[in-house]
Amino acid sequence: MKVLVTDKINEAAGRIIEAAAEVDFLPTMSEDELAKIIGNYDALMVRSQTKVTPKIIEAGKNLKIIGRAGVGVDNIDLESATQKGIIVVNSPDGNTMAAAEHTIALMLAMARNIAPAATSTKEGKWDRSKFTGTELYKKTLGIIGFGKIGSHVGEVALALGMKVVVYDPFTSKEVVEKFGGEYIENLDDFWGKPDFITVHVPKTKDTVNMINKDTIQKMKKGIRLVNCARGGIINENDLKEAINSGYVASAAIDVYENEPNITECPLINCTGNIVLTPHLGASTTEAQMNVAIDVAEQIKEVLSGGSASSAVNIPSLRPDKLEPVKDYMGIAENTGELAVQLSTGAVKSIEITADGDLADLDIQPLEVAVLKGILSSRLEGVNYVNAPVIAKKRGIDIITTHSKRKCSFDGRITVKLTTDKEQTVVAGAIVAKDIPRIVKINDYETSIRPEKHVIIVPHVNKPSMIAKVAQVIGEKGINIGSMNVVQKNDKHETESIMVINVDTAVDDNTLKSIEKIDGVHNPKYVNLTV
Repeated sequence: MKVLVTDKINEAAGRIIEAAAEVDFLPTMSEDELAKIIGNYDALMVRSQTKVTPKIIEAGKNLKIIGRAGVGVDNIDLESATQKGIIVVNSPDGNTMAAAEHTIALMLAMARNIAPAATSTKEGKWDRSKFTGTELYKKTLGIIGFGKIGSHVGEVALALGMKVVVYDPFTSKEVVEKFGGEYIENLDDFWGKPDFITVHVPKTKDTVNMINKDTIQKMKKGIRLVNCARGGIINENDLKEAINSGYVASAAIDVYENEPNITECPLINCTGNIVLTPHLGASTTEAQMNVAIDVAEQIKEVLSGGSASSAVNIPSLRPDKLEPVKDYMGIAENTGELAVQLSTGAVKSIEITADGDLADLDIQPLEVAVLKGILSSRLEGVNYVNAPVIAKKRGIDIITTHSKRKCSFDGRITVKLTTDKEQTVVAGAIVAKDIPRIVKINDYETSIRPEKHVIIVPHVNKPSMIAKVAQVIGEKGINIGSMNVVQKNDKHETESIMVINVDTAVDDNTLKSIEKIDGVHNPKYVNLTV
């Protein structure tokens, strides 16, 4: 067997893989160059520079596994790899410590004016009074996202004598309080508490522009902000304005909306106190070594007939378990995604019920798909391997039942999601042998085709509602692909829901415009994996 390693990956990876295969180290290549030779290899190991496109995957006739020495796999076409039965693996934990330490380093640097003071001193100046800083001791650090990186940042902050407040819908109050922090249930209650805020969440529709001119105004004047997570979580133009005005005392930013085109970033022209670094969160010798070793071990294991520990696509599941239920994997994931995106509050329990033909099958792969759908809607790095582990660590109860009750479908999977605020029930099924559909949303029996962009509009059942909602959507330049209007079975029921498939993402302003229509309440935009 042969393995190709590219993108300047640490040579320790080669020494590990050599126990199972011959290894070639080559520099980063173009798509055409790589496509010409990839057919000779059984495995490919890359970092972020190589784009593993459908063309390359199609040419990789012998490929069994693709490894990304890092956290994200944005540069690998997962759909093409999955269709070809190629396992894709990454290293979700290899740079955790590096990212957490960089967050602390940036927080200290901006608090003590390290960067401008260093520049001034190198110019031969001695402006001590100009660079008077602020102490972290007894200050309050607000952490948004309490996963592995966020919790380690909190641990260090406590050791520095800081107070810690946490907002994370997927972390319980008990976990945070046991840690030594204060759990904040609602973001509106969170903003005004910290002196420093650091974000450790993925970039999703719920977190894009999470920190903007409106939320900044809810913070203390003199707030200090850190972002080592993903560009776009903090609105760069709004942050620049807030720093220049003096409302935000300082900021430290490692990630940007348009990387690596830093010249396009408005923050480089800030007149106030800001520290900028070029996405260095994972750039330590140790982190690069860790991710290389982690992925190399997985490649060696797979080529030796074993299984991967951090696979991010379906081939990581055992074929004997996957085969009987594989047609339901997509709808199971969509069911979880829809349930959590319609819910508010911290997830406490997930009840999964299989009926029809599924009642007689081992639905463990479907359980994993549901968990992945729920968790990946709010967390980064969730895959079919780690979803159950993440759910367990976050104290989420998982209940699975098989029902013999009569079912109108060949097989149906129902998810009851319970948060600290409400319950949401969503069911998915396969109709006509191979057509996935969402068949239930709470008390409404539906037949919805899963699409990437969906608007759910609860409303009073009265004339002109469809026209009014459609008019708002059209005025926003959004094309409607299809629409279902569903009423409860009770003929006297006055409530209905519209389920609208649209062609593009829907922003908060559009939802607010829909909500202003008399008779509409709490419309939601849902983003599904299709």
